[in-house]
Amino acid sequence: MWDPAAYQRYHDERSRPFHDLLARVAADRPRTVVDLGCGPGTLTATLADRWPGSRIIGLDSSAEMIARTAQVDAPVTFAVADVRHWRPDPSTDVVVSNAVLQWVPGHRELLTRWAGELPAGAWLAVQVPGNFDAPSHQALREVAARPVWQADLAGLLRPDPVADPVGYATSLADVGCAVDAWETTYVHLLPAPPDADHPVLTWMEGTALRPVRATLDPADWATFRAALGVRLAEAYPARRGQVCFPFRRIFVVARTGVRSQENP
Repeated sequence: MWDPAAYQRYHDERSRPFHDLLARVAADRPRTVVDLGCGPGTLTATLADRWPGSRIIGLDSSAEMIARTAQVDAPVTFAVADVRHWRPDPSTDVVVSNAVLQWVPGHRELLTRWAGELPAGAWLAVQVPGNFDAPSHQALREVAARPVWQADLAGLLRPDPVADPVGYATSLADVGCAVDAWETTYVHLLPAPPDADHPVLTWMEGTALRPVRATLDPADWATFRAALGVRLAEAYPARRGQVCFPFRRIFVVARTGVRSQENP
């Protein structure tokens, strides 16, 4: 279950990659724009501002997230849907998937399928986190492997589920797309008040810790959370009231039906 409030704690930091991704999409007047994994819909609403004459659709597998979209004042159609089963209709000219596909096994094949089903000249814009070898995830795997939790959490934490930019570029170029792929490491400076939880812990509660919390009972979760907080404080020490939190992200923008040597 997704918690929209937990996910939105660091809205500015989480939204910046979305805007950096869309800056490379040069669509002029797309007929239909689809945001796959739209979350609470606040970023999807900016697509309606950019393309006011287009049909804007936001889809998410979380009913809790889609319920939150009722607060969005924008001409967007929101619905619950699983990206694994979504297929574009003939008018779909832009597809956006921001920080979603890392949750979907086999998503490289999904991307190439979408590229083949989209009309020629359509845009496919994807961003996934590339921080699965970061100290935050190393600490999570270490704590989860302790004997007290190992049996409950075995197999729950995934190995790195994303490709590098070359991997995505190769897959999409092979199906005839022009591709722009890159990576960026953002250094987030997170406030760290002395009387509050470690900020990387609260960041992870909105994403990576969801399956752990759903698996453990409340008492075990509280103990696990405290142990992870200690490890994160060691990995990301606070200085002058803030924590430096480097976060690598991977981007790919592809245009369908264009010779692969062209730049979108």
